[in-house]
Amino acid sequence: MLHSFHRPDERLCADLPEHLFQGNVMKPINSLVLASVAIAVVYPVGASADDNKEHGSAQAAKQQPAGTADMADGEVRKVDKDNKKITLKHGEIKSLDMPPMTMVFRVGDPGMLDKLQAGDKVKFKATISDGAIVVTEIQHAR
Repeated sequence: MLHSFHRPDERLCADLPEHLFQGNVMKPINSLVLASVAIAVVYPVGASADDNKEHGSAQAAKQQPAGTADMADGEVRKVDKDNKKITLKHGEIKSLDMPPMTMVFRVGDPGMLDKLQAGDKVKFKATISDGAIVVTEIQHAR
């Protein structure tokens, strides 16, 4: 049986402001419940952004199969040997659950950059190390 409560027992709510009882009492409660659910979905209890990054990279490392099948496709946009970085326009990086974009990566081995130049089509692997995404393997696409 549904009840519509407009004014609860005055003895129980004597200290509450009058405006809470005007109209439907359930509106503020529904808003509070919806806000709580939204917060819980976006940021689960006990989790932090750092926990999610570490878990995601560990999980990605476990799921990464051997061979070129797990390598992402990319195009070299810039090679920065002095800073040990490479700019790649890349497709999806499945192992990191990363969508296609153009971004700067650190490289694990600076020697990898010697054989590359802007415009080269490549296949590469990347991992997360010390909070940065690092290219660990790269080769010319065939």
